[in-house]
Amino acid sequence: MTTVVFYEKPGCGTNARQKLMLERAGHTVTAKSLLSEPWTGERLRTFFADMPVPAWFNPASPRVKSGEIKPETIGAVAAIDLMLEDPLLIRRPLIEADGQRCAGFEREPVPSLLGRRDLDDVQGCTRPDSATPCPEPR
Repeated sequence: MTTVVFYEKPGCGTNARQKLMLERAGHTVTAKSLLSEPWTGERLRTFFADMPVPAWFNPASPRVKSGEIKPETIGAVAAIDLMLEDPLLIRRPLIEADGQRCAGFEREPVPSLLGRRDLDDVQGCTRPDSATPCPEPR
């Protein structure tokens, strides 16, 4: 099976479910904190491939949800700069497996790793409207 490097927000319930799916499919998951990883703009950009810039953003990020940041109005360079400053803006998880990288759980290589199962129910936040969001990481 494959070793999957999984960049997550520690404490995120959705990321926990996603890691479990990969493990149950027989893969080894190496979880890393998206928030404390020493990102460079060049390296971060490789996870987004041909995705449109608005799709790079985590729609559940407080700054996106509040309207402070409007992903559809931001260019690629500015988006990366914002994400380096505030990693909660990055669509997650970021995945590295078999020489491929992606942002989000619905993009390759994830469907192939999971045998092409329907992934719609494991991408969105498990607490989108909750008054008690996932705990803040330490």
